Amino acid sequence: MYVKGRNDVDFRQIAVRNLVIPILDSFQNLVLLVSMTLGSVDLLRQHGIQATAQRLAVLRAVSSRPHLTAIDVAEIAENEIGAISRQAVYDTLSVLVEKGIIRRIQPVGSAARYEDRVDDNHHHLICRVCASVVDVDCAVGAAPCLTAANDLGYEIDEAEVAYWGLCPDCQAEGRTPTRLDPSTDRRQSQRNVVTKKP
Repeated sequence: MYVKGRNDVDFRQIAVRNLVIPILDSFQNLVLLVSMTLGSVDLLRQHGIQATAQRLAVLRAVSSRPHLTAIDVAEIAENEIGAISRQAVYDTLSVLVEKGIIRRIQPVGSAARYEDRVDDNHHHLICRVCASVVDVDCAVGAAPCLTAANDLGYEIDEAEVAYWGLCPDCQAEGRTPTRLDPSTDRRQSQRNVVTKKP
């Protein structure tokens, strides 16, 4: 007579586990999608925007990963809902930016990027090699960078700061920029103009 040992495989348990876990994962993803959709619908309606499938897909795409380009948003939205025109993506991004639901940033020499972190004064770290962008909180405490050396009479309410350098991954791989950063080129050419003698 055979006695089941601890090292014996119970194929019924494996079959149940392989069937139940994917179903639970799918169910959890569905619950997450439904809750995000309901919150997104309310958010759009609060801003006077009609909640269409395309607008919801664009908003979810931006919320899924910060600092996406419009092309990235279009690909994610298309994978979610099937078909969406690039123009619909651009129009939706424009409306969402205009209403303050998302933020548009455009680092020098880069395509515009979109994020849903709004209503705070954060800045960005940008890698000169791989162009990755990450958020960084304001330099010192609560929005001190809103104090310009000379405001020239302006009432300043926002500051956009971009820190440029090499990300940890590019440093670890020993990668270096293959060309000068466009903002560095521009600053250098301005210095040359200012320092030229007549």
